[in-house]
Amino acid sequence: MSTDPLVIFTPSGKRGRFPVGTPVLTAARQLGVDLDSVCGGRGICSKCQVAPSYGDFPKHGVTVAEGALSDWNAVEERYDRVRGLKEGRRLGCQATVQGDIVIDVPPESQVHRQVVRKAASARPITMDPATRVVMVEVEEPDMHEPSGDLERLKVALKEQWQIEGVTAPLAILQKLQPALRKGNWQVSVALHQPANSEEFQILGVWPGLHEGGLYGLAIDLGSTTIAAHLCDLSDGRVLASAGIMNPQIRFGEDLMSRVSYAMMNPGGDAEMTRVVREAMATLATELAAEAEIDAALIFELVIVCNPVMHHLLLGIDPVELGQAPFALATADSVTLAARDLDLTGIAPTARVYLLPCIAGHVGADAAAVALSEAPDKSEDLVLVVDVGTNAEILLGDTHGVLACSSPTGPAFEGAQISSGQRAAPGAIERVEIDPETKEPRFKVIGCDLWSTDPGFAEATKDSGVTGICGSGIIEAVAEMRMAGLVDASGLIGGAEATGTARSEPQGRTHAYLLHDGTEAGGPRILVTQGDIRAIQLAKSALYAGARLLMDKRGVDKVDRVVLAGAFGAHISPKHAMVLGMIPDAPLEKVTSAGNAAGHGARMALCNRGEREQIERTVRRIEKIETAVEPRFQEHFVNANALPHAVDPFPELAKIAPLPNVRFGASGGGEDGGRRRRRRG
Repeated sequence: MSTDPLVIFTPSGKRGRFPVGTPVLTAARQLGVDLDSVCGGRGICSKCQVAPSYGDFPKHGVTVAEGALSDWNAVEERYDRVRGLKEGRRLGCQATVQGDIVIDVPPESQVHRQVVRKAASARPITMDPATRVVMVEVEEPDMHEPSGDLERLKVALKEQWQIEGVTAPLAILQKLQPALRKGNWQVSVALHQPANSEEFQILGVWPGLHEGGLYGLAIDLGSTTIAAHLCDLSDGRVLASAGIMNPQIRFGEDLMSRVSYAMMNPGGDAEMTRVVREAMATLATELAAEAEIDAALIFELVIVCNPVMHHLLLGIDPVELGQAPFALATADSVTLAARDLDLTGIAPTARVYLLPCIAGHVGADAAAVALSEAPDKSEDLVLVVDVGTNAEILLGDTHGVLACSSPTGPAFEGAQISSGQRAAPGAIERVEIDPETKEPRFKVIGCDLWSTDPGFAEATKDSGVTGICGSGIIEAVAEMRMAGLVDASGLIGGAEATGTARSEPQGRTHAYLLHDGTEAGGPRILVTQGDIRAIQLAKSALYAGARLLMDKRGVDKVDRVVLAGAFGAHISPKHAMVLGMIPDAPLEKVTSAGNAAGHGARMALCNRGEREQIERTVRRIEKIETAVEPRFQEHFVNANALPHAVDPFPELAKIAPLPNVRFGASGGGEDGGRRRRRRG
């Protein structure tokens, strides 16, 4: 008996089997995948565009052969001819399933498009950009003293600005003579001076006084999200910020999955390089349009990223990063031309600077966090945790800094969660559960009201309540622990043991009903036992990494904790501590730094001295490789408990005493925790 083809959608991970000939849009709707369509599947609106992927996908357990979707039809050909389809895209209403297939739903095809929360920090930056504009007056040519226009421009720069060691690429030579003559021998030039260099390169030339501005991009290239800030290089103002999903996510949600994809699929690394460069070029032109500036005036990019992203961006096969000793092709900062990365649409002479990496698993993003948060200048012992799919952790003070990365996975971003979604309008982001009645209330992105407030249903009628995002699932699990719905081992109790019908049986386990939206045509949103396990695994990796650094430093507690990253900015410190994501500390000593990596990128964009500073600093940071540390597994296992199996949490006990419940296979009630086994 033949088995219907398997259809897997990314980034949601939803999957199902459908008969041959089923339109992709139909499959998406039946699985509840977020795929837009306005024209009702007539091939007119193009909102249901999808990107099929082919090759081996060990993570999903499928091999996708050519021909897994139907051939282009007349409707798609007509649409492509008239309005154009991006390469590799298909119309979901026209393409039909012919075999096992992995289909990526790009952000612009999603009804609930992502609100990517990587906003620029408002902290002040001293302006000293590597690229600036100067205006000079150049001697006119003299037949009796023959010299070239460039040579006389160099003389003018030396005499009028004391700038020497100037070079000009061919693109500038081609523009120089017309600009000089049109400007009546006065021109403005954009000069770029790399870090640790006495040399200058001319990146732009304009007749007369250039008043069009000079711009740069600070880009945080994350494994899940690419965030960028468009900055005015004259005063550092952020003119526009935006984020998009990293299109590499369809090749693997975590870094090692992408390394595996490159290993298993010849040319897979080149494919991942191409899509991420295209996404960055698109982001640059979209930001320029939003800020209403000419994209050709973007002359500088500063990029921070983890080592795997770093290598894939540069077109370097990341295979060595997937196995000990995790060797980088280069750990130093990289300065190169934007055209080397195929970044079109911006200034053809634009320059790119990548911050140095700290180690094989601790990248330029961690270096940017170190630049932004400066743990090496802290008088007290500070733990900086950049929470993401891959967490970067720094511990230090003026006596020295330790660093590691921890593979937390995408659960904190809402992935691997039964009702999980990325942060978008309609996603539950805050949760409270009454410890007496066990009744919940929540807030969703896009609405300031609690779900129990009058007018909530009306205020959310456009977005609905669609799922739960990373900060929401963290608060939900922590609130369940505080309300006695979940025990220290992470088990959810049954209705009899917890005293609420919201604890529903689900196979051999239980789930907690957070919201029943079926009357309004929405989903039932449950926190399942699988969700709790996913959060336990993620938080255990985070805590174990921090604990390893504390071991190396010989301490049992830290003075303060800084939560960084797009996601870290939205975590409630109290809930993070209830889960045991971070070591125990007074709550007032747990603060958020927002997107510290993005801020570090802005610092390096707006001040070339900061580039020199971080290049010195990273060489003094001691790297700890979690993958080969013997105690990592021990810390990881102990950290599975909520908040922890052996480490005391005295500060947490002052503000949130946790009930001593224990639920066994029978879903039993309290036992005072007597049967809890201690590890040590």
